[in-house]
Amino acid sequence: MNTTDVIVIGGGPAGSTASTLLAQHGLRVMLLERERFPRFHIGESLIPETYWVLQRLKMLDKLRKSHFVKKFSVQFVNANGKLSAPFYFHDNKPHECSQTWQVVRSEFDLMMLRNAQEQGVDVHESTRVLDVLFEGERAVGVRIQKENGAVQEVRARVVVDASGQSAMLQNRFKLRLWDPVLNKGAIWTYWQGAYRDTGRDEGATIVIQTPSKQGWFWYIPLPDDIMSVGVVAPFDYLFKGRGPHEQTYLEEVERCPAVKDRIAPGKRITGYFATKDYSYRSKQVAGEGWVLIGDAFGFLDPLYSSGVLLALTSGELAADAIAEGFQNNDLSSGQLGKWGDSFNQGVDRMRRLVCEYYDGFSFGKFVRNYPHLKNTVTDLLIGDLFTDRVDAVWQPMESLYEPGKKPIPAWTADAPPEVAANKVNELFLPEGRRP
Repeated sequence: MNTTDVIVIGGGPAGSTASTLLAQHGLRVMLLERERFPRFHIGESLIPETYWVLQRLKMLDKLRKSHFVKKFSVQFVNANGKLSAPFYFHDNKPHECSQTWQVVRSEFDLMMLRNAQEQGVDVHESTRVLDVLFEGERAVGVRIQKENGAVQEVRARVVVDASGQSAMLQNRFKLRLWDPVLNKGAIWTYWQGAYRDTGRDEGATIVIQTPSKQGWFWYIPLPDDIMSVGVVAPFDYLFKGRGPHEQTYLEEVERCPAVKDRIAPGKRITGYFATKDYSYRSKQVAGEGWVLIGDAFGFLDPLYSSGVLLALTSGELAADAIAEGFQNNDLSSGQLGKWGDSFNQGVDRMRRLVCEYYDGFSFGKFVRNYPHLKNTVTDLLIGDLFTDRVDAVWQPMESLYEPGKKPIPAWTADAPPEVAANKVNELFLPEGRRP
Protein backbone atom coordinates (compact mmCIF):
# COMPACT_ATOMS: atom_id res chain seq x y z
CA MET A 1 0.00 0.00 0.00
CA ASN A 2 1.30 3.47 -0.91
CA THR A 3 1.88 5.91 1.93
CA THR A 4 2.83 9.58 2.07
CA ASP A 5 2.65 12.43 4.57
CA VAL A 6 -0.03 14.55 2.89
CA ILE A 7 -2.50 13.89 0.08
CA VAL A 8 -3.87 16.89 -1.79
CA ILE A 9 -7.04 16.32 -3.83
CA GLY A 10 -7.11 18.71 -6.80
CA GLY A 11 -4.44 20.50 -8.82
CA GLY A 12 -5.96 23.96 -9.18
CA PRO A 13 -4.40 27.07 -7.61
CA ALA A 14 -5.37 26.09 -4.05
CA GLY A 15 -4.08 22.52 -4.33
CA SER A 16 -0.89 23.56 -6.13
CA THR A 17 -0.21 26.22 -3.50
CA ALA A 18 -0.71 23.96 -0.50
CA SER A 19 1.28 21.09 -1.99
CA THR A 20 4.22 23.28 -3.05
CA LEU A 21 4.53 24.94 0.36
CA LEU A 22 4.24 21.62 2.16
CA ALA A 23 7.01 20.21 -0.03
CA GLN A 24 9.11 23.27 0.83
CA HIS A 25 8.58 22.35 4.49
CA GLY A 26 10.16 18.96 3.71
CA LEU A 27 7.00 16.85 3.74
CA ARG A 28 6.17 14.09 1.28
CA VAL A 29 3.17 15.29 -0.72
CA MET A 30 1.05 13.47 -3.29
CA LEU A 31 -1.24 15.63 -5.43
CA LEU A 32 -4.12 13.88 -7.21
CA GLU A 33 -5.82 15.63 -10.14
CA ARG A 34 -8.69 14.00 -12.01
CA GLU A 35 -8.08 15.89 -15.28
CA ARG A 36 -5.10 16.18 -17.58
CA PHE A 37 -3.74 19.74 -17.66
CA PRO A 38 -4.02 22.14 -19.40
CA ARG A 39 -7.76 22.43 -18.93
CA PHE A 40 -10.12 25.37 -19.38
CA HIS A 41 -11.16 27.40 -16.34
CA ILE A 42 -12.70 30.80 -15.73
CA GLY A 43 -11.28 33.31 -13.21
CA GLU A 44 -8.63 35.08 -15.26
CA SER A 45 -7.93 38.29 -13.37
CA LEU A 46 -5.41 38.27 -10.52
CA ILE A 47 -5.40 40.96 -7.85
CA PRO A 48 -2.21 42.40 -6.35
CA GLU A 49 -2.21 40.64 -2.98
CA THR A 50 -1.61 37.32 -4.76
CA TYR A 51 1.99 38.58 -5.09
CA TRP A 52 3.07 37.48 -1.63
CA VAL A 53 1.97 33.87 -1.99
CA LEU A 54 3.32 33.69 -5.56
CA GLN A 55 6.63 34.92 -4.19
CA ARG A 56 6.76 32.07 -1.67
CA LEU A 57 5.86 29.62 -4.43
CA LYS A 58 8.76 30.88 -6.60
CA MET A 59 6.28 31.70 -9.35
CA LEU A 60 7.07 35.37 -9.90
CA ASP A 61 9.90 34.91 -12.40
CA LYS A 62 7.73 32.55 -14.44
CA LEU A 63 4.95 35.13 -14.54
CA ARG A 64 7.33 37.95 -15.44
CA LYS A 65 8.56 35.90 -18.42
CA SER A 66 5.03 34.96 -19.51
CA HIS A 67 2.94 36.61 -22.21
CA PHE A 68 0.17 37.43 -19.75
CA VAL A 69 -1.17 41.00 -19.85
CA LYS A 70 0.11 43.21 -17.04
CA LYS A 71 -2.64 44.67 -14.87
CA PHE A 72 -2.17 47.97 -13.04
CA SER A 73 -5.68 49.08 -12.14
CA VAL A 74 -9.42 48.54 -12.07
CA GLN A 75 -12.12 50.90 -13.37
CA PHE A 76 -15.88 51.07 -12.95
CA VAL A 77 -18.58 52.18 -15.38
CA ASN A 78 -21.87 53.12 -13.75
CA ALA A 79 -25.39 52.49 -15.05
CA ASN A 80 -25.32 55.80 -16.93
CA GLY A 81 -22.15 54.83 -18.79
CA LYS A 82 -19.86 57.15 -16.82
CA LEU A 83 -16.33 55.80 -16.42
CA SER A 84 -14.69 56.23 -13.02
CA ALA A 85 -11.13 57.39 -12.57
CA PRO A 86 -8.83 54.35 -12.53
CA PHE A 87 -7.95 52.86 -9.16
CA TYR A 88 -4.21 52.53 -9.77
CA PHE A 89 -2.75 50.01 -7.37
CA HIS A 90 0.76 51.49 -7.43
CA ASP A 91 -0.50 54.94 -6.44
CA ASN A 92 -1.89 53.35 -3.32
CA LYS A 93 0.99 50.98 -2.59
CA PRO A 94 4.23 51.90 -4.41
CA HIS A 95 5.69 48.40 -4.53
CA GLU A 96 6.30 45.73 -7.15
CA CYS A 97 3.28 43.85 -5.77
CA SER A 98 0.96 46.50 -7.23
CA GLN A 99 1.45 45.16 -10.74
CA THR A 100 -0.30 41.87 -11.38
CA TRP A 101 -1.55 39.91 -14.40
CA GLN A 102 -4.57 38.94 -16.47
CA VAL A 103 -3.92 35.24 -17.00
CA VAL A 104 -5.15 32.47 -19.24
CA ARG A 105 -6.17 30.03 -16.56
CA SER A 106 -5.38 26.90 -18.57
CA GLU A 107 -1.78 28.15 -18.86
CA PHE A 108 -1.53 29.64 -15.37
CA ASP A 109 -2.87 26.53 -13.64
CA LEU A 110 -0.49 24.33 -15.65
CA MET A 111 2.42 26.59 -14.64
CA MET A 112 1.39 26.26 -11.00
CA LEU A 113 1.12 22.47 -11.24
CA ARG A 114 4.50 22.06 -12.97
CA ASN A 115 6.02 24.43 -10.40
CA ALA A 116 4.76 22.11 -7.68
CA GLN A 117 6.40 19.14 -9.42
CA GLU A 118 9.68 21.03 -9.73
CA GLN A 119 9.68 21.52 -5.97
CA GLY A 120 9.19 17.87 -5.15
CA VAL A 121 5.43 17.29 -5.20
CA ASP A 122 4.40 13.84 -6.49
CA VAL A 123 1.76 14.86 -9.05
CA HIS A 124 -0.69 12.36 -10.56
CA GLU A 125 -3.00 13.64 -13.30
CA SER A 126 -5.96 11.73 -14.77
CA THR A 127 -6.39 10.21 -11.31
CA ARG A 128 -9.85 10.18 -9.79
CA VAL A 129 -10.35 10.19 -6.01
CA LEU A 130 -13.25 7.84 -5.37
CA ASP A 131 -13.42 8.29 -1.62
CA VAL A 132 -11.65 9.69 1.41
CA LEU A 133 -10.84 6.93 3.89
CA PHE A 134 -11.55 7.35 7.59
CA GLU A 135 -10.77 5.46 10.75
CA GLY A 136 -13.32 6.74 13.20
CA GLU A 137 -13.39 10.51 12.75
CA ARG A 138 -9.86 10.76 11.37
CA ALA A 139 -9.03 10.90 7.67
CA VAL A 140 -6.30 8.37 6.89
CA GLY A 141 -6.08 8.35 3.10
CA VAL A 142 -7.97 8.00 -0.16
CA ARG A 143 -9.19 5.41 -2.63
CA ILE A 144 -8.23 6.33 -6.18
CA GLN A 145 -8.82 5.16 -9.73
CA LYS A 146 -5.89 5.57 -12.07
CA GLU A 147 -6.06 6.37 -15.78
CA ASN A 148 -5.83 2.67 -16.67
CA GLY A 149 -8.83 1.89 -14.45
CA ALA A 150 -6.85 0.32 -11.61
CA VAL A 151 -8.19 1.08 -8.11
CA GLN A 152 -5.89 1.41 -5.12
CA GLU A 153 -5.62 2.97 -1.67
CA VAL A 154 -3.09 5.56 -0.59
CA ARG A 155 -2.56 6.33 3.10
CA ALA A 156 -1.54 9.68 4.56
CA ARG A 157 -1.61 11.49 7.89
CA VAL A 158 -3.42 14.50 6.39
CA VAL A 159 -5.84 14.83 3.48
CA VAL A 160 -6.27 18.29 1.93
CA ASP A 161 -9.49 18.71 -0.04
CA ALA A 162 -8.85 21.13 -2.90
CA SER A 163 -11.38 19.43 -5.17
CA GLY A 164 -13.02 22.68 -6.27
CA GLN A 165 -16.77 23.11 -6.36
CA SER A 166 -17.31 19.36 -6.26
CA ALA A 167 -16.27 19.84 -2.60
CA MET A 168 -15.93 16.18 -1.64
CA LEU A 169 -15.70 16.47 2.13
CA GLN A 170 -18.00 19.46 2.44
CA ASN A 171 -20.74 17.42 0.76
CA ARG A 172 -19.90 14.28 2.71
CA PHE A 173 -20.36 16.03 6.05
CA LYS A 174 -23.14 18.41 4.91
CA LEU A 175 -21.11 21.47 5.89
CA ARG A 176 -22.29 23.88 3.19
CA LEU A 177 -23.80 27.25 4.16
CA TRP A 178 -25.56 29.12 1.37
CA ASP A 179 -25.21 32.88 1.23
CA PRO A 180 -28.46 34.67 2.16
CA VAL A 181 -27.80 37.49 -0.34
CA LEU A 182 -25.55 36.40 -3.19
CA ASN A 183 -27.18 34.12 -5.74
CA LYS A 184 -25.71 34.97 -9.13
CA GLY A 185 -25.01 33.43 -12.49
CA ALA A 186 -22.83 34.41 -15.44
CA ILE A 187 -22.71 34.05 -19.22
CA TRP A 188 -19.54 34.90 -21.09
CA THR A 189 -17.58 34.52 -24.30
CA TYR A 190 -14.31 35.72 -25.85
CA TRP A 191 -13.72 38.43 -28.44
CA GLN A 192 -10.66 39.17 -30.56
CA GLY A 193 -9.95 42.70 -31.73
CA ALA A 194 -12.36 44.40 -29.32
CA TYR A 195 -11.46 47.82 -27.96
CA ARG A 196 -8.76 47.99 -25.31
CA ASP A 197 -7.05 50.94 -23.72
CA THR A 198 -3.37 51.67 -24.21
CA GLY A 199 -0.38 52.30 -21.98
CA ARG A 200 -0.92 51.98 -18.25
CA ASP A 201 -4.62 51.27 -18.75
CA GLU A 202 -4.23 48.49 -21.33
CA GLY A 203 -4.48 45.70 -18.77
CA ALA A 204 -7.17 47.19 -16.57
CA THR A 205 -10.17 45.17 -15.49
CA ILE A 206 -13.32 47.17 -16.22
CA VAL A 207 -16.50 46.50 -14.24
CA ILE A 208 -19.49 47.80 -16.20
CA GLN A 209 -22.86 48.14 -14.49
CA THR A 210 -25.86 47.42 -16.72
CA PRO A 211 -28.24 50.35 -17.28
CA SER A 212 -31.02 48.42 -15.55
CA LYS A 213 -28.71 47.85 -12.56
CA GLN A 214 -29.74 44.20 -12.69
CA GLY A 215 -26.15 43.11 -13.14
CA TRP A 216 -22.70 43.94 -14.46
CA PHE A 217 -20.20 42.97 -17.14
CA TRP A 218 -16.57 42.07 -16.69
CA TYR A 219 -14.21 43.27 -19.40
CA ILE A 220 -10.81 41.62 -19.07
CA PRO A 221 -7.95 41.94 -21.60
CA LEU A 222 -6.03 38.72 -22.29
CA PRO A 223 -3.01 37.94 -24.49
CA ASP A 224 -3.29 37.69 -28.29
CA ASP A 225 -5.71 40.64 -28.47
CA ILE A 226 -8.43 38.56 -26.81
CA MET A 227 -11.02 40.04 -24.45
CA SER A 228 -13.00 38.05 -21.89
CA VAL A 229 -16.46 39.64 -21.62
CA GLY A 230 -19.14 38.25 -19.32
CA VAL A 231 -22.39 39.33 -17.74
CA VAL A 232 -23.23 38.56 -14.11
CA ALA A 233 -26.74 38.96 -12.69
CA PRO A 234 -29.16 37.31 -10.26
CA PHE A 235 -29.78 33.69 -11.18
CA ASP A 236 -33.52 34.07 -11.73
CA TYR A 237 -33.07 37.14 -13.93
CA LEU A 238 -30.39 35.57 -16.10
CA PHE A 239 -31.63 32.00 -16.49
CA LYS A 240 -35.34 31.69 -15.76
CA GLY A 241 -37.75 32.36 -18.62
CA ARG A 242 -34.93 33.42 -20.97
CA GLY A 243 -33.81 31.88 -24.23
CA PRO A 244 -30.51 30.15 -25.04
CA HIS A 245 -27.35 31.55 -23.45
CA GLU A 246 -26.35 33.27 -26.70
CA GLN A 247 -29.68 35.07 -26.93
CA THR A 248 -29.58 36.20 -23.29
CA TYR A 249 -25.98 37.40 -23.62
CA LEU A 250 -26.67 39.40 -26.78
CA GLU A 251 -29.82 40.91 -25.26
CA GLU A 252 -27.78 42.13 -22.29
CA VAL A 253 -25.07 43.51 -24.60
CA GLU A 254 -27.69 45.36 -26.65
CA ARG A 255 -29.03 46.99 -23.48
CA CYS A 256 -25.55 48.10 -22.38
CA PRO A 257 -23.94 50.61 -24.81
CA ALA A 258 -20.73 50.70 -22.76
CA VAL A 259 -20.18 47.03 -23.63
CA LYS A 260 -21.73 47.08 -27.11
CA ASP A 261 -19.45 49.90 -28.27
CA ARG A 262 -16.34 48.26 -26.84
CA ILE A 263 -16.86 44.89 -28.53
CA ALA A 264 -18.11 46.36 -31.85
CA PRO A 265 -14.66 46.24 -33.56
CA GLY A 266 -14.12 42.66 -32.39
CA LYS A 267 -15.00 39.17 -33.56
CA ARG A 268 -16.34 36.48 -31.26
CA ILE A 269 -13.95 33.51 -31.29
CA THR A 270 -15.58 30.97 -28.95
CA GLY A 271 -18.98 29.67 -27.99
CA TYR A 272 -20.91 30.87 -24.97
CA PHE A 273 -20.17 29.66 -21.47
CA ALA A 274 -22.54 29.76 -18.52
CA THR A 275 -21.99 29.10 -14.86
CA LYS A 276 -24.50 29.16 -12.05
CA ASP A 277 -22.38 30.12 -9.08
CA TYR A 278 -24.17 29.94 -5.79
CA SER A 279 -22.13 31.59 -3.07
CA TYR A 280 -21.43 29.16 -0.27
CA ARG A 281 -19.02 28.48 2.55
CA SER A 282 -18.23 25.54 4.80
CA LYS A 283 -19.17 25.53 8.47
CA GLN A 284 -15.60 24.51 9.27
CA VAL A 285 -12.22 24.51 7.55
CA ALA A 286 -10.80 21.34 9.06
CA GLY A 287 -11.41 18.15 11.00
CA GLU A 288 -9.27 15.35 12.37
CA GLY A 289 -6.64 14.80 9.69
CA TRP A 290 -8.41 16.78 6.96
CA VAL A 291 -8.54 20.37 5.66
CA LEU A 292 -10.66 22.26 3.12
CA ILE A 293 -9.16 24.94 0.86
CA GLY A 294 -10.12 26.95 -2.23
CA ASP A 295 -13.56 26.34 -3.72
CA ALA A 296 -13.76 23.11 -1.72
CA PHE A 297 -14.15 25.45 1.26
CA GLY A 298 -16.24 28.18 -0.36
CA PHE A 299 -17.06 30.37 -3.33
CA LEU A 300 -17.72 34.08 -2.93
CA ASP A 301 -18.43 36.07 -6.12
CA PRO A 302 -16.54 37.05 -9.27
CA LEU A 303 -17.05 40.81 -8.83
CA TYR A 304 -13.62 41.82 -7.51
CA SER A 305 -11.65 38.87 -8.92
CA SER A 306 -10.88 37.54 -5.45
CA GLY A 307 -11.20 33.84 -6.30
CA VAL A 308 -7.54 33.05 -7.02
CA LEU A 309 -6.41 35.17 -4.06
CA LEU A 310 -8.68 33.24 -1.68
CA ALA A 311 -7.50 29.95 -3.20
CA LEU A 312 -3.82 30.88 -2.77
CA THR A 313 -4.32 32.33 0.70
CA SER A 314 -6.30 29.36 2.03
CA GLY A 315 -3.70 27.02 0.53
CA GLU A 316 -0.88 28.97 2.17
CA LEU A 317 -2.51 29.20 5.59
CA ALA A 318 -3.50 25.54 5.58
CA ALA A 319 -0.03 24.43 4.50
CA ASP A 320 1.64 26.38 7.31
CA ALA A 321 -0.78 24.96 9.87
CA ILE A 322 -0.22 21.42 8.59
CA ALA A 323 3.57 21.81 8.63
CA GLU A 324 3.43 23.15 12.18
CA GLY A 325 1.20 20.23 13.11
CA PHE A 326 3.75 17.72 11.80
CA GLN A 327 6.51 19.49 13.70
CA ASN A 328 4.52 19.37 16.96
CA ASN A 329 2.93 15.96 16.30
CA ASP A 330 -0.51 17.58 16.48
CA LEU A 331 -2.79 16.93 13.51
CA SER A 332 -5.99 17.66 15.38
CA SER A 333 -8.89 19.66 14.01
CA GLY A 334 -7.89 22.63 16.15
CA GLN A 335 -4.33 22.70 14.80
CA LEU A 336 -5.19 22.08 11.14
CA GLY A 337 -7.97 24.65 11.21
CA LYS A 338 -6.34 27.33 13.40
CA TRP A 339 -6.30 29.76 10.46
CA GLY A 340 -10.05 29.52 9.80
CA ASP A 341 -11.37 32.42 11.89
CA SER A 342 -8.98 35.02 10.49
CA PHE A 343 -9.49 33.75 6.95
CA ASN A 344 -13.28 33.95 7.30
CA GLN A 345 -12.96 37.48 8.60
CA GLY A 346 -11.07 38.45 5.45
CA VAL A 347 -13.68 36.76 3.25
CA ASP A 348 -16.38 38.66 5.15
CA ARG A 349 -14.69 41.96 4.29
CA MET A 350 -14.64 41.16 0.58
CA ARG A 351 -18.21 39.90 0.78
CA ARG A 352 -19.31 43.15 2.37
CA LEU A 353 -17.75 45.13 -0.47
CA VAL A 354 -19.41 42.84 -3.03
CA CYS A 355 -22.83 43.16 -1.40
CA GLU A 356 -22.53 46.94 -1.10
CA TYR A 357 -21.89 47.17 -4.85
CA TYR A 358 -24.91 45.00 -5.67
CA ASP A 359 -26.95 47.16 -3.29
CA GLY A 360 -26.10 50.38 -5.15
CA PHE A 361 -22.76 51.47 -3.70
CA SER A 362 -21.01 54.08 -5.87
CA PHE A 363 -17.22 54.28 -5.68
CA GLY A 364 -17.30 57.76 -7.20
CA LYS A 365 -19.81 59.09 -4.68
CA PHE A 366 -17.96 57.50 -1.79
CA VAL A 367 -14.60 58.99 -2.78
CA ARG A 368 -16.15 62.43 -3.31
CA ASN A 369 -17.59 62.31 0.21
CA TYR A 370 -14.60 60.62 1.86
CA PRO A 371 -11.51 61.39 -0.25
CA HIS A 372 -9.22 60.39 2.61
CA LEU A 373 -10.59 56.82 2.39
CA LYS A 374 -9.88 56.25 -1.32
CA ASN A 375 -6.66 54.42 -0.48
CA THR A 376 -8.46 52.22 2.04
CA VAL A 377 -11.08 51.21 -0.54
CA THR A 378 -8.24 50.51 -2.97
CA ASP A 379 -6.63 48.32 -0.29
CA LEU A 380 -9.78 46.21 -0.30
CA LEU A 381 -9.82 46.07 -4.11
CA ILE A 382 -6.23 44.80 -4.21
CA GLY A 383 -7.12 42.08 -1.70
CA ASP A 384 -5.63 43.46 1.50
CA LEU A 385 -8.38 41.75 3.45
CA PHE A 386 -6.71 40.37 6.51
CA THR A 387 -6.18 43.54 8.56
CA ASP A 388 -8.55 45.49 10.83
CA ARG A 389 -7.27 48.74 9.33
CA VAL A 390 -9.59 48.48 6.31
CA ASP A 391 -12.68 48.33 8.54
CA ALA A 392 -12.56 52.15 8.62
CA VAL A 393 -14.68 52.23 5.43
CA TRP A 394 -17.85 50.53 6.69
CA GLN A 395 -19.36 53.24 8.88
CA PRO A 396 -18.83 55.95 6.23
CA MET A 397 -20.49 53.64 3.67
CA GLU A 398 -23.51 53.25 5.92
CA SER A 399 -23.70 57.04 6.31
CA LEU A 400 -24.52 57.23 2.58
CA TYR A 401 -27.38 54.72 2.77
CA GLU A 402 -30.81 55.85 1.64
CA PRO A 403 -33.31 56.27 4.53
CA GLY A 404 -34.66 52.92 5.68
CA LYS A 405 -31.92 50.85 4.10
CA LYS A 406 -30.70 48.05 6.37
CA PRO A 407 -27.13 46.81 6.78
CA ILE A 408 -26.01 43.84 4.68
CA PRO A 409 -27.13 40.54 6.30
CA ALA A 410 -24.29 38.42 7.65
CA TRP A 411 -23.42 35.06 6.13
CA THR A 412 -24.75 32.55 8.66
CA ALA A 413 -26.40 29.17 8.85
CA ASP A 414 -29.78 30.94 8.75
CA ALA A 415 -29.89 31.46 4.99
CA PRO A 416 -33.48 31.18 3.74
CA PRO A 417 -34.32 27.81 2.15
CA GLU A 418 -34.97 29.34 -1.29
CA VAL A 419 -31.30 30.30 -1.49
CA ALA A 420 -30.38 26.64 -1.38
CA ALA A 421 -32.79 25.69 -4.19
CA ASN A 422 -31.39 24.39 -7.48
CA LYS A 423 -27.98 23.69 -5.98
CA VAL A 424 -26.00 23.30 -9.17
CA ASN A 425 -22.84 24.50 -10.77
CA GLU A 426 -22.73 23.76 -14.47
CA LEU A 427 -20.44 24.74 -17.30
CA PHE A 428 -21.83 24.87 -20.83
CA LEU A 429 -20.23 25.26 -24.22
CA PRO A 430 -23.09 24.89 -26.71
CA GLU A 431 -20.99 25.87 -29.70
CA GLY A 432 -17.55 26.88 -30.89
CA ARG A 433 -14.25 25.95 -29.31
CA ARG A 434 -12.68 26.48 -25.96
CA PRO A 435 -10.14 29.30 -25.81
